[in-house]
Amino acid sequence: MSEDYEVHGPHDHAVEHAAAGHGGGRDPFAGRMAVMTAILASIGAILAYQSGNSENLALYYKNDAAIRKTEAANQWAWYQAKGEKQHLAELGAALAVLTPNSGEAQRRFSTDADRYRKQKEPIRVQAELLEKQVAQDDAHAEELLHGHHRWAQATTLIQISIALTAITLLTRRKWLMWTSLGVGAAGVVLGALAFFA
Repeated sequence: MSEDYEVHGPHDHAVEHAAAGHGGGRDPFAGRMAVMTAILASIGAILAYQSGNSENLALYYKNDAAIRKTEAANQWAWYQAKGEKQHLAELGAALAVLTPNSGEAQRRFSTDADRYRKQKEPIRVQAELLEKQVAQDDAHAEELLHGHHRWAQATTLIQISIALTAITLLTRRKWLMWTSLGVGAAGVVLGALAFFA
């Protein structure tokens, strides 16, 4: 034989009573609050999705910027290496004067220096292009993060509105219902601002 007892609170009794259809019919106030909660929850789900999407895109662009920044650094290192080779070739050409058969060595070093000088220019152009893309990706990510904050604020207001609606249903206070509607409307307005920004 089980020694466990099930104790029902007053709210359990009220729920069972309402579910059984006792109490003189349907409660229009509770129905309105249920519809309001469903609408707010739907809006909140859309806002939460947009918030997450905006944050994910911002992270994507931040990651892309980091990758391009590394590529740009690699290009600048390559540019610097070509510059050092150019300078060494120029030094070799200058020092070749001191050696016998200097004309051939000097011509070879000068040719190498010219070749390195020409190879550096496309590398510099590519590095600068990558740096511009980094700046664009960073700016786009910041813009998306700003939008994410708006979406998150709108979602928070909708969640607060849902909580206020639940409290309204329990307390049946009209002023609380209007407060809930006001907070929900503020959430919708913030969501609209995030959408059109």
